[in-house]
This record gives sequence, C-alpha cells and structure tokens, in this order.
Amino acid sequence: MIRINLLAVERDRGKKKAVTFGTGQKLTIGCSIILVLALSFIAWRYVVLARESTKLDADITSAQQETTRLHSVILQVQQFEQRKAQLQQRVVLIEQLRKGQTGPVHMLDQLSRALPSMLWLTSLKQTGTDVIVDGKCTTLTGLSEFVSNLEASGYFKRSVEIVSTASDAPTSTAGNELIRFTIKAVFQVPGETAPAAAPAKAGN
Repeated sequence: MIRINLLAVERDRGKKKAVTFGTGQKLTIGCSIILVLALSFIAWRYVVLARESTKLDADITSAQQETTRLHSVILQVQQFEQRKAQLQQRVVLIEQLRKGQTGPVHMLDQLSRALPSMLWLTSLKQTGTDVIVDGKCTTLTGLSEFVSNLEASGYFKRSVEIVSTASDAPTSTAGNELIRFTIKAVFQVPGETAPAAAPAKAGN
C-alpha cells in the first residue's frame, strides 16, 4: 500500500502563499509612497505657482500704475512743448515787428546822413527792400558823393544804381541849372546776409 505525505505538500503551498502576500504588500506600499510623493510635488508646485501668480499680479498692478503716472508726465511734457512753441512763435513775431519798425527809421536816418550839400530829395518809394529815390542837385559830383555815402553806410547793398539824370532850366538868371536824378538802392540791415544762390547745374 502506497502512502502519500500530504502534509509536506500543504506546507509548501502555505509557504508560497506567504511569499506571494509579502510581495503584493511591498508593491502596495511602494505605490502608496509614489502617490504620496506625487501629490506632495503637485501641492508644492501649486503653492509655488500661486506665489508666482500673486507676484505677477502685483507686478502688473505696479506697471499699470507706473504707466498711468508716465502718461500724466507725457501729457505735461506735451503741454510744455506746445507752450514753448507758442512762445517761440511770439518771440519770432515780436522780432519781425521790431525789425519792421526800426528798418524804415534806419533807412531814413542813413539817407539823411548821406546827403551832401546842395542836394535834396523830392520823393522816396520803397517796395520790399528796393528803394527808389528822386531828388535834385546842383552838380553831378554831389550826386556821386550821395551814392558813395549810401554804399559806405552798410545799409544799402552795393552798388547803388543811378537810374536817370536830367537837367532843369535855372529858376533865376543868377541861378545854376538843376539836375534831376533817380537812383535805385536795395536796403539791408548790417549783419544780415541774403541766402546764397543755388549753384548752377552743369550742362548735359
């Protein structure tokens, strides 16, 4: 009769079950640790991102406030520039008026200073800077001296042009004949120069 030792087989099965249970428990603990670590990392990242978001919001608010302040400063600068431009225009206008007022005064003063003896003026016309002077004199030498004095004054461009001369009959038997003349001059203020002419273009 054959006998089978079943106790040994049962003991072997019990050992295998114990070993199997121990490996599953280790896997469960390992997964739990990984899950905890993952959740901890996620929570840490959430906190960090929340802090960064709060900081960014604060920076954005600060930047918006700075933008508003700078916009106000820019408006003030623009207003200042406008006032500056207006004042400059006023200064230019005042300077032009001043020159316009003093120009005729200087011109008449220089004409008066340039008059030699036995020469007098009968009319004076001004168109822009061109001045037409009519007068009478007793000699051509006096007229030449008058023209030279005008050119030397610095208030009239060189050269002053003698447009015409004509002799009048004497007014009395003892008097000399008079010479009527017309001269043309260009008035200028000393120190001011006319704009330079554009250079001539070379021919093709």
